Amino acid sequence: MTSTLEPVASPAGRAEWTKCPGCGCLVYFKRLDRNLRVCPECEHHVRMGARARIELLVDAGSFREADFDAVMPDPLEFTDSRPYRDRLADATANSGESEAVIFGDALLGGRRAVLAVMEFTFMGGSMGLEVGRRVSEAASLALRMREPLIVVCASGGARMQEGVFSLLQMARTAVAFARLREAGVLSVCVLTDPTYGGVSASFASLGSVVIAERGAHVGFAGPRVVQETIRAALPAGFQAAESQLVHGLVDRVENRADLRSVLIRLIDLHTGRGDRTAVDPVPEPTATRSIGSPAMRDSWAVVQAARNVDRPTTADYLRLVFDDFVELHGDRAHADDPAVVGGVASLAGRSVVVIGTQKGHTVKDLVARNFGMAHPEGYRKAMRLMEHAELFGLPVVTFVDTPGAHPGPDAEERGQSIAIAETIMRSSRLRVPVVAVITGEGGSGGALALCTSDRLVVLENAFLSVISPEGCAAILWRSASSAPAAARALQLGAPQLLHSGIATSVVPEPVGGAQADPAACAQTLREIIIREIDELDDISPADLLSGREQRFSRLGGAALMVPLTTDIAS
Repeated sequence: MTSTLEPVASPAGRAEWTKCPGCGCLVYFKRLDRNLRVCPECEHHVRMGARARIELLVDAGSFREADFDAVMPDPLEFTDSRPYRDRLADATANSGESEAVIFGDALLGGRRAVLAVMEFTFMGGSMGLEVGRRVSEAASLALRMREPLIVVCASGGARMQEGVFSLLQMARTAVAFARLREAGVLSVCVLTDPTYGGVSASFASLGSVVIAERGAHVGFAGPRVVQETIRAALPAGFQAAESQLVHGLVDRVENRADLRSVLIRLIDLHTGRGDRTAVDPVPEPTATRSIGSPAMRDSWAVVQAARNVDRPTTADYLRLVFDDFVELHGDRAHADDPAVVGGVASLAGRSVVVIGTQKGHTVKDLVARNFGMAHPEGYRKAMRLMEHAELFGLPVVTFVDTPGAHPGPDAEERGQSIAIAETIMRSSRLRVPVVAVITGEGGSGGALALCTSDRLVVLENAFLSVISPEGCAAILWRSASSAPAAARALQLGAPQLLHSGIATSVVPEPVGGAQADPAACAQTLREIIIREIDELDDISPADLLSGREQRFSRLGGAALMVPLTTDIAS
């Protein structure tokens, strides 16, 4: 579907109306412009020029365009039906631009950033020597300024008239983005309609965060090329932004009107804009650290309490514990697993990366989230976010409430064991603090993948187990009905984890459990997480790694589980 406007002349001969390329309705030009060129009838996002994009995103009057010599390279002296130089001259006349990229620096909500914005009307935003140069120079400017880079992409692919020189701009821009990543400088790529070919397969996909504008079409080969090559019907929504999100290929899909605010939040969360000195002092939390002091409960009662469907979920804690949260989606390879949520959050003036398994409170939510049982793409999303945290020097906070990893054949075929093993290994070697919180069930390796950490905080009615009580009973007792006996034999519960040295803190819950007063429980948990991060903050990366290794090595030595004769609280 084209996104080009078709003007409709008024009786006086003036083109005051246009036909929406999405729904075909007639729309008054001025109304369309007031609505940011989004159809008020169907919300189709009509293509927008680079200058209009800049005006939409930046603080008024703040854009400073880079000063450079405009060149029109023609390395092959290419001619088809017309000389390439003539086509370049026409593109300049038609677009009003010297090339398909405009770049410079500007303010977004008072935050300085570098912008590179593509102009699709200049030869379809195609990648050539000059496009590669400008994008690379924009990245170099962001690196020198140590300010975020925002690239708005719109391209039909590589510029054939420049041959292999155009192709190699993919490598040139990839190197520029790699330097940003190595330096821990934020880059955000906004994919607009369309983003294809050499741009999609290079810098457009290499941002620290990748956002697709609603309705944009994104891919490597365009639909016409795909159909002519494989002679097959394409699925509905093929290469649409919303499909890219489902398949885990972009972090977010945003309406045009929301882009500026999301970019500002991302800049704040990645550049330490929060003022920690302005945060109220955190009171001493009431978590228990002394061995054996939490009241013992019957292990089967703990299991039942942990599984209560009304207990706060990760989504609830994201809302109640943190001050802001921008969710990032997908494993950038296959899918966005709804059983794992994650993104960047602010907590008492500091930015953190948060990752957690997500169940739900209703049957519909539980089914949609696979009951909190992650597929391989969920763990790969978690790994991607862990690496994101390490890149920007942000602590990681994880929330665990899962029966275990998803056991289905599709998960096995996509490498469930490998994904879990690699997530455990990656988190064990993160050079930033990791604080894990078990809020409910902690089932087997599927849970351990998200709680291999420096500090392990366990809610009073939560547990961590090598296997579910039912699974243990079925194997060893030959009857799932012996699950209560299995739970007691496994000594499941928070006090046992604290006594053994596995947990570092136990969080008391309100009478009736966390679900009785989620806000109060979340406030206590917030204080504990802040304390744990503060204590880890001054530890060097080398000491974090060695301390983590020593912590795991000590387990199972002198520290023993709590004897079963310990008093059990009513």
